[in-house]
Amino acid sequence: MIFSSTSATSSTASTSTTTSTANPNTDPAAAQDRFLKLLVAQLNNQDPMNPLDNAQMTSQMAQINTVTGIQQLNQTMASMAAQFNSLQVMQGTALVGRSVMTEGNSVSVTESTGKGGFELPSAATGVKVEILTAGGQLVDTVDLGAQTAGRHTFDWDASKYTGNTSGLQFRVTAVNGSTKLDSTALSVAKVTAAGAEDGQLVLSLSNGKTINYSQIKAML
Repeated sequence: MIFSSTSATSSTASTSTTTSTANPNTDPAAAQDRFLKLLVAQLNNQDPMNPLDNAQMTSQMAQINTVTGIQQLNQTMASMAAQFNSLQVMQGTALVGRSVMTEGNSVSVTESTGKGGFELPSAATGVKVEILTAGGQLVDTVDLGAQTAGRHTFDWDASKYTGNTSGLQFRVTAVNGSTKLDSTALSVAKVTAAGAEDGQLVLSLSNGKTINYSQIKAML
């Protein structure tokens, strides 16, 4: 099939013209041009017996300069926001392949080793992690003993488990003597992709979740 070079050239020229045409509603130069035309028309049609006052003319010129300045500022801020989004995505790509901890109770299993984490508000004399199926059935228990306050990770030997590891979850039980402590479960997952959404850095994880950068609790 032979394509017409004339048609292609015309299409390219049309596209180029459309791209280079500024928006008359937001272009500061166009707004200033409209103001000057209106000002000239007002001067041409003013009442000779009651001409336009110099103070009024000065006020109108100051107003159009203010509007033009605001439009230029808005365009500059929009350009900076676009550049900031691009910079965020570039920084986010450095996280691809890194393991991060976020709130959640899913077990990440790699090479027969399950990983997860938790956060304690205060020191515990005993911590146990229960590995559960998606339906809540107990698979195994990991006894971690005494733990300090703060974030911790755990490893679970999954080599003897023959079920589906993709839906495994965990539950943390922490006590200080006879007092039960609250804990926050943390999932461990790798960052697989980075992008921007509504001006925020968004990360895709290996466990299928999509999170904002601010949701990361720790990097491993």
